[in-house]
Amino acid sequence: MLLAVDIGNSSTKFGVFDREKLVSKLSIPTIKNAAADDLENAVGNDLPQNITAAIVSSVVPELEKPLGDFLTKRFGMTPVFVDTSFDFGLTIRYKTIATLGVDRLITASAGAAKYGVPCIVCSFGTATTIDAVNSAREYLGGIIAPGMKTMAEALHLKTSKLPEVQITRPKSVIGDTTDSSIQSGIFYGYIGLVDGIVSRMAEELGEKPQIIATGGFSETVADECKQIQITDESLLLEGLQIIHESLRK
Repeated sequence: MLLAVDIGNSSTKFGVFDREKLVSKLSIPTIKNAAADDLENAVGNDLPQNITAAIVSSVVPELEKPLGDFLTKRFGMTPVFVDTSFDFGLTIRYKTIATLGVDRLITASAGAAKYGVPCIVCSFGTATTIDAVNSAREYLGGIIAPGMKTMAEALHLKTSKLPEVQITRPKSVIGDTTDSSIQSGIFYGYIGLVDGIVSRMAEELGEKPQIIATGGFSETVADECKQIQITDESLLLEGLQIIHESLRK
């Protein structure tokens, strides 16, 4: 069994694969100063014991050693940490690859592998990234924007009287309370942001791409976005499985 791990800014997700099939998932909060024992306590007995390999995507460097120590202790093997030097099956056209989040490359390569090219992959998490791959299988880059929860937190922190609200689809665009007004501004503002950016990106590509949504807020956003065609919340975990399989060949 393969364990794929996605260390994100807000949550760390574990996916267990039996060959190509994702058979179970687990998510725990990301705590940047967590030690290996803290991770072991958070995971508990929710992972099977017959894990024989692990592959990891991380955007939180502080957690990489504790996670590696935990996995080595629990399963007796050393996990593979994916970085930008790996073969993603794409030609990378990004100019500052040293600063490129590996999660963006993994989801873009998985989108291309699963759904074909050209494609645009929208990943909705603490930050939102929207990335483009053209029909020549070239990763071109994309955009980075604050995620919806990050926007809500920032609005609360930067104002004296506005509360922090739960991210949900409001009943109407016109909010009749302060909470619903903030929810509407964030939710429908975000729909406009995504549809507008994806439309402009597709125009720049000069091709008709597949538009794929992934990440924790993908289902919240996708139903309202006219541009999004596919929702695949586990795309990054599946991308890790694809990369692991390619390393075995």
